[in-house]
Amino acid sequence: MIGTAGHVDHGKSTLVRALTGIDPDRLAEERQREMTIDLGFAWFTLPNGREVSVIDVPGHERFVGNMLAGIGGIDIALLVIAADDGPMPQTREHLAILDLLGVRHGVVALSRADLVDEEWQSLVMEEVRELIAPTSMANAPIVPISALTGAGLDELVLALDGVLDLAEPRDANGHPRLPVDRSFRVAGFGTVVTGTLIDGELFAGQELTVYPAGHNVRVRGLQEHQRQVEQANAGSRVAVNLGGIDSHEIVRGDVLTPSGGVSPSMRLDCRIRLLPDAPGTMKQNDEVMVFTGSSQLPAKVTLLDRETLSPGEEAWIQLRMSSPASALRGDRVILRRPSPATTIGGGTIVNPSPPRHKRHQESVIRSLEVLAEGTPEDLVLQALGDDIIEASVLGRQAGVPDILSTLPAMIASGDVVATRDSDERGVDAGTGIVRRAVFERMAALVTSLLAEHHRTSPLSAGIRRDDLRGRLNIRSQKSFDAVLREIQARGLARSDGAVVAAPDFEVLLTGEQRTMADAFLASARSNPYSPIAPEECGLAPELVNALATRGEVERVSTQLVYPADVFQTIRHRVLDMLEEHGEITLAGYRDEFGTSRKYAQPTLEHLDELRVTRRKGDVRVRFFGPGSASR
Repeated sequence: MIGTAGHVDHGKSTLVRALTGIDPDRLAEERQREMTIDLGFAWFTLPNGREVSVIDVPGHERFVGNMLAGIGGIDIALLVIAADDGPMPQTREHLAILDLLGVRHGVVALSRADLVDEEWQSLVMEEVRELIAPTSMANAPIVPISALTGAGLDELVLALDGVLDLAEPRDANGHPRLPVDRSFRVAGFGTVVTGTLIDGELFAGQELTVYPAGHNVRVRGLQEHQRQVEQANAGSRVAVNLGGIDSHEIVRGDVLTPSGGVSPSMRLDCRIRLLPDAPGTMKQNDEVMVFTGSSQLPAKVTLLDRETLSPGEEAWIQLRMSSPASALRGDRVILRRPSPATTIGGGTIVNPSPPRHKRHQESVIRSLEVLAEGTPEDLVLQALGDDIIEASVLGRQAGVPDILSTLPAMIASGDVVATRDSDERGVDAGTGIVRRAVFERMAALVTSLLAEHHRTSPLSAGIRRDDLRGRLNIRSQKSFDAVLREIQARGLARSDGAVVAAPDFEVLLTGEQRTMADAFLASARSNPYSPIAPEECGLAPELVNALATRGEVERVSTQLVYPADVFQTIRHRVLDMLEEHGEITLAGYRDEFGTSRKYAQPTLEHLDELRVTRRKGDVRVRFFGPGSASR
């Protein structure tokens, strides 16, 4: 992906037409005024067969915002400077933007070289070398060309080819992310958006989400250079036909990515550098326009480590956005004054979703320094905090793209604990990750809570899972289940699904409780299918619960409790009746067991709940299906 840059009327669009045969000025107004207003796109094939895309940007100072919407996704820059004019104001501003964006590779095209003599050309080339020397484009070759005569175009193409070899390849295995720079409707197709695919791959049929709004969409089709493709690769210029959304619901600045790919935030922590020629110092609460990806958003500045920031200096700042920003750690930002509109600086996002910081806090600055310069392991621990985060989400929040390669060593060393929803011990995208110290605190709290519960409520089977989740302050049910599974795997607790208990806990009855329980069981067995209610024998609900936990009774309702062996007899006889007759009625049950409707109806409903039977109109039939009870 090649992006043009340079002052207005220095021949960027003319050069693109000469290289590609495509007019990048697509708007009627652009052709009438002979001036690029918005982003233009073209493509051509290098002599070695490599196909490249070109983004042509406007050079007028009024349209720098449009330039910034497209320049962020480029691999190399094509800085166009007219030989008869030399560097001009937007030359310097565009070059500063490329430097702030970290564009390290490019070529300088010295356009309109046919209009100057060799001596003048040499002077301008020397001026250009001095201009680019302190920037990321310092090593860019300078190629004199004439788009009108064709002189130097072959040399320019060879220079672009060589510089492209130096550009770092995009991460094809990364999380796909497409900052949208155009959205429109095509008759017969519906909504189409365009952009440069930063990382990963897009493919037809893929489910995506539009951020920050959160609309879910489906990829109906893809095009690269007006050709239909099944898959778009990282770094490519792509048009995406979307289903499930109208064109007015997705706009320039939105981000298209799989669900969870970004977390829209009202704050961004950044390391910022002011340009040496920035007009004045930056102060607390200054208003700026923030450009990142293809978006431009108003924000206010919180200076975290100083009172003012002077031109040429760097500082930690927090940007308080006026609307959510959809960015990731490592993304670049450009800052401009809203009025008069001027580029003043830029830098890198180190935390795309931070809490609100107090100023002049050493701990905040230290954590930002870790995020900016730490190892992948440092970044993972910093991003985790006290939370439990799925591995794929953690990788995006920490800015560690190869998170699944980083985590095994951290788990082995004990830095983090992997919590899982199944017995599978490998680490995948859905594995929950938590700091070891945080997990150990949770495990110790579970052990303590269970011990206290069993001491104060010895007849209770344990703590209800929802109550335990509340005590651990884990918001996500999925995260709680994963943590509890890991605690169980370490032999610190056990759970039957409804409650959690200490691993060696057993409900034990006192001598008096045993006597009362035996009296109830004997009385119930004397009239087994119409048993006495527990309360008529003086049994408290807690004792009935204890007997149920011990497996001595089957509790159908608060008033209907069978001895366990009696209920097993009922179950087998019902199954026998179903095998013989195919169905059973309420009256049939009542007659078979010599009982009344008072006992028959709740018993049959309980058998329905246990998936022994299934109600079908006024009769019951044998339950067959997932979870069906065995005989």
